[in-house]
Amino acid sequence: MRVLIVGSGGREHAIVWKLSKNPKIEKLYCAPGNAGIAELAECVDIQGENIDSICQFAVANKIDLAVIGPEVPLSLGIVDALEDNGIRTFGPNRKCAQLEASKAFTKKFLERHGIPTARYKEFTDRKELEDAIGIFGYPMVIKADGLAAGKGVIIAETKEAAEKAIGEIMGDKVFGVAGDKIVVEEFLTGIEASMLCFVDENTIVPMESAQDYKRIFDGDNGPNTGGMGTYSPSLIFNAGLQEKINSQILLPALKGFQKDGLNFKGVLFVGLMIKDGDPKVIEFNNRFGDPETQVILVRLETDLLDIFEAVTNNRLSEITLKWSEKKAVCVVMAAGGYPGHYEKGDKICGLERVDNEVTVFHAGTVMKTSNRTGAANDFYMATNGGRVLGITALGDTHEDARTKAYENVKRITFKGAQYRRDIGLI
Repeated sequence: MRVLIVGSGGREHAIVWKLSKNPKIEKLYCAPGNAGIAELAECVDIQGENIDSICQFAVANKIDLAVIGPEVPLSLGIVDALEDNGIRTFGPNRKCAQLEASKAFTKKFLERHGIPTARYKEFTDRKELEDAIGIFGYPMVIKADGLAAGKGVIIAETKEAAEKAIGEIMGDKVFGVAGDKIVVEEFLTGIEASMLCFVDENTIVPMESAQDYKRIFDGDNGPNTGGMGTYSPSLIFNAGLQEKINSQILLPALKGFQKDGLNFKGVLFVGLMIKDGDPKVIEFNNRFGDPETQVILVRLETDLLDIFEAVTNNRLSEITLKWSEKKAVCVVMAAGGYPGHYEKGDKICGLERVDNEVTVFHAGTVMKTSNRTGAANDFYMATNGGRVLGITALGDTHEDARTKAYENVKRITFKGAQYRRDIGLI
């Protein structure tokens, strides 16, 4: 088989890493990929948003299966375009991708199908929103409706903070057109967790649980990021909670897809808040989470290509997911200044010192040359994004995996490197 992965982050590296173990795949491409992915697949210099070029490449190279990683190409209809060109594609179509591309769309879906979530109200008029500040009390959850690279949620503790956030989103357009509409929600308390599910038109199958850490600093302080680390399985999950999630969220979601004519095929990411053993939905995403994918795929024992093919052929009910009993922890190393302004091009040192049983997934890296001779020893690994690396370790216990991950984080250096020190702790 000839397989194309679209994307360039840690999620895509994890998918490529898993697929590269399958001998049925004769050629593995990634567009555009990164320096870590390039060690496992042929990287193609095409951005995921360039849908016409992706389709042309897929047709010209006789791609048997395309797998879409990021949310932006999905929202632009890349699945529809590839399928129109005869390319079998893993991922939801443009209609289904609204579940991530519009928070208001998802809130209406949840409300319509009786799925537990926070109370909300949507606004397109800045004055009306400012008059409604504190509508659900404080902290006030303010969300840009559209895609904002995982950073479009602001938790305002005070009226002044809310006014500032509204000014930045609707006035300064810090998230661009994603902030033309704002969704305000009541603030939910509890423990946040993530549930990823494989979905076809007839079946929804949850993967192992994971817990993500969005804030930049220890103790869940500072602004939101795309994710500073994760571990799996979540320590708060048990059979009773899983049954509630299945009966109150996953099955109603599948029935809702069918009722609403959303022919969802791909991964549904369910962001959850758990309080007193009861789950509520924070968000839906349409794809593998990042960095949740890293800790989930290192524990997956079922062949990933078989799963992708089953989903695209509506045969997911025939697949049994098998998981390692080992625990996994991923610590994200980010560039200094992230999630604000950060520099690129800083040399990464110490990757060769990482233990063999620890996997380093590249999120934002590139190969650079120190001079113009072109000799092999002139090239070095450099930073090329806000989140740079995901150091992922397996262990017999959570603490074992956590210790291994942090021991190896300390062996890797680059200018301004920052990471949380509390990943894996509730």
